[in-house]
Amino acid sequence: MATNLYFQQDIRSEAQLYEDIIIESLRLYGQDIYYLPRDIINEDKIFGEDVPSRFNSSYKIEMYIENIEGFDGEGDLFTRFGVEIRDAATFIVSKRRWNNILRRYDNEITAVRPIEGDLLYIPFSRKLFQIMHVEHEQPFYQLQNLPIYKLRCELFEYNDEDFDTGTEAIDNIESKYAYTYMLSLDSSVGDFVIGENVTQTIADGVIMTGEVSSWNDSSERLGLIHIGADDGLYHNFITNTIITGSTSSSTGIVTLVQEEDLIKSDISEKEDNTYYDTLVDFLDFSESNPFGDPS
Repeated sequence: MATNLYFQQDIRSEAQLYEDIIIESLRLYGQDIYYLPRDIINEDKIFGEDVPSRFNSSYKIEMYIENIEGFDGEGDLFTRFGVEIRDAATFIVSKRRWNNILRRYDNEITAVRPIEGDLLYIPFSRKLFQIMHVEHEQPFYQLQNLPIYKLRCELFEYNDEDFDTGTEAIDNIESKYAYTYMLSLDSSVGDFVIGENVTQTIADGVIMTGEVSSWNDSSERLGLIHIGADDGLYHNFITNTIITGSTSSSTGIVTLVQEEDLIKSDISEKEDNTYYDTLVDFLDFSESNPFGDPS
């Protein structure tokens, strides 16, 4: 026995109407979400990861958050090493809107669908989520149509990635959490610009680079993130050598290089490194049997 003759699943106009209703619902009940495509710089072919990833753009599109009672996941975990926040969420985006808004000829997005590893920024909660899986067959072929993507995401853990998206709220994440080096300068000329790259030539012609995260012209203190060298090896900025801004052409002589954690007064006041250095028998390496009878 055939299916109902009065209703057909493959009528294009019916499928478009169904998709139009979904798009309208997403725009009514959804949220404006920023989509951040990941730029792969140096992929590790063994582990399949790219630690120094870049995010150079962001695109706003409406998405519906399927978790109506709050984020999924394991929530906040209190461990001996601190607090871990393991939020998860599922985002729904229209395929047609994806193609019209994001997959455009003038965008750098060339993928046919959202890609695992890309990020989503939620403005109202100020959180970044990483796409872990893209489901493209739910709901399953209603009217022989697949109108949406379901993006299953987990809370993103920042690991010194480079954010230059042009959206201030997103780019501020980098300046707040990136590992920072503080340079004290002398005889500086001009003002360094936040976001520009600075260079310094060290021994053997190796060129050091870094991105300016802060600049105080009165104290001549320069904050740098994303430190690197053109030979791919680990180096650090050196003292008594000129450093130059690539955009502002500002210059200064480096007199002191400090890591950010070493100059935070709240940490320095509580640390006991000097006290522990004076202890001779701080660790006891003598043999003993804690589970046996005392001697």
